[in-house]
Amino acid sequence: MKKLIIIEGLDGSGKSTQVKLLEDYFTKNSIDYKKIKLPDYDSPSSTLVKMYLGGEFGKSADDVNAYAAGAFYAVDRFASYKLDWGRDYENGTVILADRYATSNSIYQMEKLDEAEWDKYLDWSADFEYDKIGIPKPDAVIYLDMPVEISQKLMSARYNGDEGKKDVHEVNVEFLQKCRKSALYTANKQGWRVIPCSDGENPLPIYEIHNNIIKIIKEELC
Repeated sequence: MKKLIIIEGLDGSGKSTQVKLLEDYFTKNSIDYKKIKLPDYDSPSSTLVKMYLGGEFGKSADDVNAYAAGAFYAVDRFASYKLDWGRDYENGTVILADRYATSNSIYQMEKLDEAEWDKYLDWSADFEYDKIGIPKPDAVIYLDMPVEISQKLMSARYNGDEGKKDVHEVNVEFLQKCRKSALYTANKQGWRVIPCSDGENPLPIYEIHNNIIKIIKEELC
């Protein structure tokens, strides 16, 4: 059984917390798994990603077009697959990924006119899954947190120091567009969307976790 499960969500959506809870669930239920987090900032393969996020190609995310930025991340994902988790995946270990190629359609596709979105989705899938050859995900779970709430959560994470946010995190308008492109892709590609807020407030962590577990049980049965 090969299973590649992706957890996606905008920065501040609670994604890292939910990934950790899911790891605990796998361990408790004796499910053989390996967690990966992308980009892999400890690997030289993420050099271009770090330069991009650090603003070395421009202080705005729009200074690097969707295809170039998507390629930066794709190289890192390829290296991660070949050097870190590919053998485990082929041997049937469940791979739990904190972000994946699916992030292209969240953070890069929004840079394009909406009329070009389907073309970009086709390019990204062909480039990464067919040309480069990394595996296609079996399930993508998108944690949908409104940007107004996620911004407050991120500010709390950084103790109010807005200077710690990267070129993605600091741009609210950009993140609003990212949420729109994510929900568009979710509808087109069958992602499982989990609402993470009730009005102006985030939902309890374990309520979100329980909704994720329902999906995991369906995927691993």
